[in-house]
Amino acid sequence: MLALRACVLAAMAVFACLLAFPAAADTRRYAAFVADAETGEILHSRLADARRYPASLTKMMTLYLLFEAIENGELTLESNLTASRIAASQQPSNINLSTGDTLSVETAIRALIIKSANDVAVVVAEELAGTERAFAVEMTARARELGLSNTTFRNASGLPNSRQVTTARDMARLTLALRRDFPQYMPYFEETRFSHAGRTYRSHNRLIGRVEGVDGMKTGYIRASGFNIATTATRDDTRLVAVVMGGPTASYRDNHTEQLIEAAFRSLNNREALIVAARDLQPRLNPIREQDLIATRIAALDLTMPVAQGDGDTLPPLRIEITDDLGSVDTPSRPAAVEAPPEDTEPVLAGVSSGDWSVQVGAYADAAAAQARLETIQDLAVALSGATMETPQFERDGRALFRARFTGLAADVARQVCSQLAAHDEPCFAVAPGS
Repeated sequence: MLALRACVLAAMAVFACLLAFPAAADTRRYAAFVADAETGEILHSRLADARRYPASLTKMMTLYLLFEAIENGELTLESNLTASRIAASQQPSNINLSTGDTLSVETAIRALIIKSANDVAVVVAEELAGTERAFAVEMTARARELGLSNTTFRNASGLPNSRQVTTARDMARLTLALRRDFPQYMPYFEETRFSHAGRTYRSHNRLIGRVEGVDGMKTGYIRASGFNIATTATRDDTRLVAVVMGGPTASYRDNHTEQLIEAAFRSLNNREALIVAARDLQPRLNPIREQDLIATRIAALDLTMPVAQGDGDTLPPLRIEITDDLGSVDTPSRPAAVEAPPEDTEPVLAGVSSGDWSVQVGAYADAAAAQARLETIQDLAVALSGATMETPQFERDGRALFRARFTGLAADVARQVCSQLAAHDEPCFAVAPGS
């Protein structure tokens, strides 16, 4: 029993050692979110649903639509894009395009990721939608389809606009959507430099090569937002997504993100140690009885979740959530002087359009829990009435888990379902064939 208690307390103490947020920092800008990208377990969530300015994290959605245009055959990596007068006039960060300058789509991808070039963002927007304003409408519409229910875009770059807002959770969803839907373009996010017109530009993402397993994605900064980052990190078979917004400096943002990633991996490792310790308490029982015993003995330790631990004198308590789905209970807040984006009305799907896409609404320790989740969710979206409920098993660090998935959907239907579920604050993400 003492060994079990020690393992539990070690797991719970992981996040207590995180870097304290500076007392002088503006909590109206700060937010953080860390989750297991595969299972959806939330490992750290603080102000994750508070409205924040995305800054250049916006360019992830610009890239999403650009990748989609390539896949749809509208463009190729070799296609040339031309800078308009409006594009050439954009404020830094930029690659100093002049009116009439051309660049390839592949160069545009690198310029958006590595240099975070605002002039290139407008070039892409005008190429795909005619005007940046029209492109922003498309960006917001796609955000809704991807489940980014608290995000509104007004431009393609992330330059200041009081109505361009998002949340840390939404940026995590967008990060994962990029990796899920366009894995073939992910190597661009690992590059740390590129050259154009005789100049070499270095990446603002200094966690690549510094933190084990970090393999993208995007940084951002405007004065109103502070220093933002959305990133992913993979070790062994585990991938994490981490978002930090509102850092007072780039150095602080990077250090804080590194500590969150390290703490998250340690938390997962300690959880596995806890399971092993619990299984060693007495001779093996049948699996169902054994799980009951483990749950009873852990509950007897009187450890409550989530655990509140302050990071600093001026911040509200940290909420650590280890859950079996993608949900959270953080209370939304809104930055000062930001007008809430207008509510968008989601169309209701009349029926199921068959296909080979799925939607996943959680991952659970047993198939019965996954099935119960599916039955609970089914009535929240009309299109799920004819979908097939499945609970495929997979293994994570020696632990059997069961996905809760609706299958047999078309891609657009799957995305629409997730948009509708997001409106009910229910976790969901669309799953491409083979994923």
